[in-house]
Amino acid sequence: MFPGFTLEEIDVGPVRLRVRHGGSGSPVVLLHGHPRTHTTWHRVAPLLAERHTVICPDLRGYGGSTKPAETADHSGYAKRAMARDVVALLDKLGHERAAMVGHDRGSYAAMRTALDHPDRVSRLGVLDGIPIGVALDTCDARFAARWWHWFFLGQTDKPAERVINADPDAWYGGSPAEMGEEAYADYSRAIHDPATVHAMCEDYRAGLGPDRAADDADRAAGRKIGCPVLFVWSERDDMVELHGDPAAIWREWADDVRAASVDSGHHMAEEAPEALAAVLADFLGD
Repeated sequence: MFPGFTLEEIDVGPVRLRVRHGGSGSPVVLLHGHPRTHTTWHRVAPLLAERHTVICPDLRGYGGSTKPAETADHSGYAKRAMARDVVALLDKLGHERAAMVGHDRGSYAAMRTALDHPDRVSRLGVLDGIPIGVALDTCDARFAARWWHWFFLGQTDKPAERVINADPDAWYGGSPAEMGEEAYADYSRAIHDPATVHAMCEDYRAGLGPDRAADDADRAAGRKIGCPVLFVWSERDDMVELHGDPAAIWREWADDVRAASVDSGHHMAEEAPEALAAVLADFLGD
């Protein structure tokens, strides 16, 4: 995987991030979603590395990165904390600014980086995600039926970890045929680690708490994302079905929003890497 890339652990202050980076040119950070690790990008990153320096970390709590101890408010897994990790990572690698691209939960970390650290983000790509605050404010029966795992993973009265750890393969799915042998092996190690499972649940608990509060505060203050934004949705997932025109939602958060779709299911980096890389390359090179 990732020919020509370097794999290392980088100390970014409160946590150490496992990071794969390579290529040359203007930097772009690729942030994975749940329950993947950075290896979900292994088919996309080399294509972008022809023109860009590509940086693929495991988010805190995921894969080989540090799993902070939980706190009562779950702020150790808030996207604000993940955004600080990303900025510190740029500092360590010597980059003043970078484009951010996030998929699924990674899109929330990318968005928060753009909002909290606007001078460090040149462009923002969000794949299959709308702001957490908006998703929860507009939650209806259809959303609850389709995305019930948000609330299952996010509640604390009967923690989800016990159910998931009983059979991680049945819960998370995935296969070598879909993901590639090495990427699947990396992912499988992660989902069979109870500490990682707990950290991923903490990510969702933060989503229902501090992440929602941060989004709501930004909306109330009228804060917007200052850089160009690209929203990409997978045509065989439920973004449009649940949210109508998700790009219109992003236009309430930024003045410069472009939109594109990819013919794939939710894990577009694995299912349609060439199409996704082409869409991202157009945006990053515009």
